[in-house]
Amino acid sequence: MPREPRFHGTVSEQSHYTMSQIRGKDTKPEIVLRKALWNEGIRYRKNYKAIPGRPDIAITKYKIAIFVDSEFFHGKDWDEKKASIAKGSNGDYWTAKIERNIERDKEKTKALEELGYLVIRFWSRDVTKNTEDCIRTILEAISECQG
Repeated sequence: MPREPRFHGTVSEQSHYTMSQIRGKDTKPEIVLRKALWNEGIRYRKNYKAIPGRPDIAITKYKIAIFVDSEFFHGKDWDEKKASIAKGSNGDYWTAKIERNIERDKEKTKALEELGYLVIRFWSRDVTKNTEDCIRTILEAISECQG
């Protein structure tokens, strides 16, 4: 499967530098969630390449794929924020990028569900501010998978 281009237009040198500093894996919210899972005795694989979408956390024993998504890049409240982002600096670029990310997230979810995985998505701020709630959601999913 050919890789799609990473950029949807031109960006300034400053924007390029800023974007290059954003981590794609091992972000602080991911680490917080992984440590909490480990403390609960839940074992997992991180950035698991053997399944579509390379989930941030994959609990293979129960076929659970977990993603920790950034609010900006993955379009939290997109319908409300789209207009203001489109008006901002390099709005066409950001609109296309975020909409493609949203579309790609749906494609990954569908591919994983077709393989029998339960997909759980958390916003990064929810993980850092409500870690216990996220862990409870995962534990409930494991309980359901156990039957």
